[in-house]
Amino acid sequence: MIPTLMLFGLVLGRWWRLSLIAAAAGWPILLVASDVVNIELALLTASGLAVSNTGLGVLVHQGVLWVVRNHRRSRSSQSSA
Repeated sequence: MIPTLMLFGLVLGRWWRLSLIAAAAGWPILLVASDVVNIELALLTASGLAVSNTGLGVLVHQGVLWVVRNHRRSRSSQSSA
């Protein structure tokens, strides 16, 4: 399930706040609904792990955006000079 959360963060990395909140709330709800974990302290741990895995996907997404924007900016400044 870790790759699923990383992919979630990678795809929704543009809206990073929303994706982190959705992971923090949605993953524990999914675990309780599928009867994997009862409502206890493990849900807090699961929520933390979900946020960290989604955050990794968000960081990759934001890093790619940063590289693309810098590349475009350098190309536009070279063509106008």
